[in-house]
Amino acid sequence: MSRSFSLEVLEAGRLDELERGEIVLLCNEAYGEDVSHLFAAYVADTHVLARVGHTLVGHGMIVTRWLQAGDGPLLRTAYVELVATAANYRNRGIGAGIMRLVMERAAVDRYDLAALCPADTGLYGHLGWEYWQGPLFIRPDKEPAKDTELLIPTPEERVMILRLPVTLPMDPTQPLSAEWRAGGELW
Repeated sequence: MSRSFSLEVLEAGRLDELERGEIVLLCNEAYGEDVSHLFAAYVADTHVLARVGHTLVGHGMIVTRWLQAGDGPLLRTAYVELVATAANYRNRGIGAGIMRLVMERAAVDRYDLAALCPADTGLYGHLGWEYWQGPLFIRPDKEPAKDTELLIPTPEERVMILRLPVTLPMDPTQPLSAEWRAGGELW
């Protein structure tokens, strides 16, 4: 069965102003709010775009984050942000297609782990993502945390992870922390 949309992977530096504007408009519609400040705050490495003809109908992006499970090493993480599908194109496999390509790209680029903070879990669970069960924290800087008293708890957040081919064994019940980032959401 052929799909009625095309997918494209773009390095963030290759986006032009028109494409940036299209993405922001799509995400604003999908999230029901202005997310332009998030797009500006998150330094993306890669964008995945879905199009029907020349019309942008879906988006997802990978931002490099540094997560730490327990007192283990920092993990170069493909953090997935601003996944969106235009309202008139939902339930057609576009979101799943975007996520499969994001997952493939994270593996090819040899990230240690993939993670996201989901608004809706159905799609991600079907694709093999799992909830982190331990407590979540933000590190005040990019360095590994040696003392949990210096971490900022984020009990209201939920994070899902995807183990990649190079992901080392880890216990999803231990604390998980991410570096603090300016602007936007902590996680």
